Amino acid sequence: MNAQETPVLSTRGLEKTFTIGGAFSRKRVRALGGVDLDIAHGEVVALVGESGSGKSTLARCIARLEQPSAGTFLFEGEDVIATSKRRATREYRSAVQMIFQDPFGSLNPVHRIGHFLERPLRIHGAASGRAEMERAKQRLMAKVGLPDEMLDRYPHELSGGQRQRIAIARALAVNPRLILADEPTSMLDVSVRIGVLNLMRTLCEEQGISMLYITHDLASARYLADRIVVMFAGEFVEGGEAMELLANPAHPYTRLLISAVPDPKRTEPFDPVERARLRREVLHPTGCQWTGKTSEPCSTETAVFHRLNEKPEHWVRCGLYAPPSDAPGTALEQPARDQENDAA
Repeated sequence: MNAQETPVLSTRGLEKTFTIGGAFSRKRVRALGGVDLDIAHGEVVALVGESGSGKSTLARCIARLEQPSAGTFLFEGEDVIATSKRRATREYRSAVQMIFQDPFGSLNPVHRIGHFLERPLRIHGAASGRAEMERAKQRLMAKVGLPDEMLDRYPHELSGGQRQRIAIARALAVNPRLILADEPTSMLDVSVRIGVLNLMRTLCEEQGISMLYITHDLASARYLADRIVVMFAGEFVEGGEAMELLANPAHPYTRLLISAVPDPKRTEPFDPVERARLRREVLHPTGCQWTGKTSEPCSTETAVFHRLNEKPEHWVRCGLYAPPSDAPGTALEQPARDQENDAA
């Protein structure tokens, strides 16, 4: 992204804390811990991490389905949280659309397919009149590669892949500029996943739509995304260009994720005991959760972000990559904030 170009989405210090145990409970769980993220126009950013790492919570905060506990985020340079409620529910939701994980549950079974496309067109004023509405629905069906006759069918008459294409068409109905895709292929057969991924990639390239692609599948992230960000325990730990990050993972957690991907060339077996140990260390930290040591500097200090010398766009949040104290500093608060300083 050009340093002078305003990103389509920019979050700063975004936090989300949930209270559990009832209305009078004081127990709080931190889901997001100060997230900074920039997404450029037309860029596809993959957000990867284990279940419970905060990926969907981040997407729901961006979609304004959840209210952040702290922090700000800008959409095309405008503070979203500071805007009025009416604007947030109409204009912003028109520009930012979400594709949910479950194509079986995201479509009401009592309505025909045409209803799901007509409703957003009518609410957001994208089409008026019966003839114009029918043409708009036909264009949407053509975009996602489905025949017009499916408009009169019910969701149970379609396959999982076809239902997900309808969900994509519904998101496209209001001409969004950012799509939040939360595990859109995880419940689909392997044979149809590539078709949905190709569809999303084509739409982003042809229409300039930006996308935050949330996934557990590192193979699909490499195939679809321009950039990958790794999330753990509500915080970003590594990020960079997709092919570079997966080929040369720096953070121990990123390497742990990649070790779970089947690879016939790998000689080291996947170790579930080590993964369980890491989870225990995160819940009850006594030192660095990755090394198990308490004498290292990164065990007593909050890890900061460092850019890797070989690939400046590849950054990692880990004390193992801190430069010597007498060396030129490469640490930064967040990669996104570093870009702001460069632009200034």
